[in-house]
Amino acid sequence: MVRGWKTDALFTEPGEVYSYASPGYWLAGYVLEETSGKPYADAMNELVFAPTGMTRTTLRPLQAMTYPLSMGHGLNDKQQPVVIRPAFNNVAMWPAGSIYSSVEELSRFVRALLNGGRVEGKQALAPEVPAKLFGKYISMPGDADVYYGYGLLNFEDRGAHVIMHGGFSRGYGSMIQMVPEERFAVIVQTNRSGETLPRTRAKAMELFLKLKAETPPQPKTAQALNDADRANFTGKYVNGPQTWEIIARGGKLFYKREENEVELIRTAPYRLSFGDKLENDFMFVPDARGQIRYIFDGLYSAKKL
Repeated sequence: MVRGWKTDALFTEPGEVYSYASPGYWLAGYVLEETSGKPYADAMNELVFAPTGMTRTTLRPLQAMTYPLSMGHGLNDKQQPVVIRPAFNNVAMWPAGSIYSSVEELSRFVRALLNGGRVEGKQALAPEVPAKLFGKYISMPGDADVYYGYGLLNFEDRGAHVIMHGGFSRGYGSMIQMVPEERFAVIVQTNRSGETLPRTRAKAMELFLKLKAETPPQPKTAQALNDADRANFTGKYVNGPQTWEIIARGGKLFYKREENEVELIRTAPYRLSFGDKLENDFMFVPDARGQIRYIFDGLYSAKKL
């Protein structure tokens, strides 16, 4: 899969803008295979699972099913839970998060990260690994206080320094939230597509941490647009096969999505919002001259043509 990529797989230079990209992890896994000379699953077992004592954690479905295994579920047209068959499995995507594990075993990995790579007095991971993973590599567009490190989000939540990442696949959902300064973590695993129990996680944080009172979000208000502003926002933004198009008509801006158009309201210098309560946002990233170069939808970024 990696060898089949064309130039459109890379839409900008490293470090320019944040955009979540599972293929980046596929590439990292391929590099690991090339440098170790072993299949990715074997390299991960040797470098991570075995040293941390994760004896029943694996990437191989045929091995996972020899242990107690929760089958992945989705919802049918009647909103009833059904087992997903066939189980989703693509070896090329394994490095983006496809391990079979348990909360107990994931807690060993998390304990290693929170203790400088040590588990039960043993140096399971190199001490520089947690520091690298927990780093602040690049800020999120529109929010200078939220950063992405190497596979982990890094931000403040009501006075707590949170480092986290979730996983979503057909039939399963997972989330790990860590507060390194408190040696605290919440680990969630579910066997329903994309479910990560956000209210449960929030309650666990409130029970065990001294969090500040939650600040209600500030209401968004419309800001004026002149002709130069509209020209700056409009255009096509591309990231591989994905395209976002912003058009201007009748003094207004619209997001064109297939055959539909959604009106956009400017609510900050480089933010356009939409929805009944303006709950959805597009953030825009300008260059040094104020000319917009990127759009960001909360997960993915794309470059203006």
